[in-house]
Amino acid sequence: MRMHYYLLALFIVVMPNGTGFTQGIRSRRSCHRNKGVCALTRCPRNMRQIGTCFGPPVKCCRKK
Repeated sequence: MRMHYYLLALFIVVMPNGTGFTQGIRSRRSCHRNKGVCALTRCPRNMRQIGTCFGPPVKCCRKK
């Protein structure tokens, strides 16, 4: 039973280090890596916002 607690603790420590779990999209490079495009205005209707490119005014958009 104690082994379950160790595995759970290990899972909690390792999981956030995986890509995309805790890192937000904040640059043009990370936006493109996540199959997104940078938009100066709102995202088009067939896309949704997944982050920002250069700060709050520029959005990173990806197809729904």
